[in-house]
Amino acid sequence: MTAPAIAPAHRGGLPFATAAAQSPASSSVQASTAAAGPALARVRDLRVRYSADEPLVLDGVDLDLFRGETVALLGSSGSGKSTLMKALTGFAPITDGTAQVAGFDVAGLPQRRMRALRVQVGQVFQQFNLVGRLSVLTNVLTGSLHRAGAANLLGTFRSADRARALDLLDRVGIAHKAGAEARSLSGGQQQRVAIARALMQDPQLILADEPVASLDPRMSHTVLELLRSIAREEQIPVLVSLHVLPLALEHADRIIGLRHGQVVVSGDAADLDADALAPVYDTEEEAE
Repeated sequence: MTAPAIAPAHRGGLPFATAAAQSPASSSVQASTAAAGPALARVRDLRVRYSADEPLVLDGVDLDLFRGETVALLGSSGSGKSTLMKALTGFAPITDGTAQVAGFDVAGLPQRRMRALRVQVGQVFQQFNLVGRLSVLTNVLTGSLHRAGAANLLGTFRSADRARALDLLDRVGIAHKAGAEARSLSGGQQQRVAIARALMQDPQLILADEPVASLDPRMSHTVLELLRSIAREEQIPVLVSLHVLPLALEHADRIIGLRHGQVVVSGDAADLDADALAPVYDTEEEAE
């Protein structure tokens, strides 16, 4: 079943419109998006199926990501959030539809060109994916390996890269931990290292897949505030998947809700509330 096309993006805070129902149990809300310039990522009618005998994981998804905005991706487990992020970087097979990301046509991109695409997309994960025995600074520097050649992990990175890594650690508030082993840091500190590492790539887009799921509430707010400030100041779109509605409403410019692989809600965060987002979840318990 194909999701309705997303309405053209524009500024002005106009009320979001309700589109035709996608299923008897859900409806789709189309956003009026505060966006300027061309989309850095443009997805149309995206379908993903991992094998011929399995159901679609994504079924007709439309999505635009613009410079400077933070977009929260909401949905229950199994709704397709992680698959959508993987599809944007070629880690999930695109069965049908189009995905234009950072100037690349992902669906038609040869495997040998995937690395060039992935360099343009910084990724932040729930489990941080740091090398615990290495220093915080070295972990950040690994974000520059795509341009540093065969730099080893003993400290022989270029001086310009080392200076930038230190600047980024200062940007995320933990420059004083540059020499510490990554495994000695708290969860929130490790996630900030991971964000600095993603920025070290000089990405055009950041994907953050459940980045605060392992953090306490206070640190969750800190990390999401950091991601949103990066989006605005660096003019990098940030797509962040979340489970907690209040976090999405507070820290996102727009919210996209997935249910059973389809977009059922799409709106400016300022225009949405828990009632408007109820179609995202199968039961009230899942929304809590």
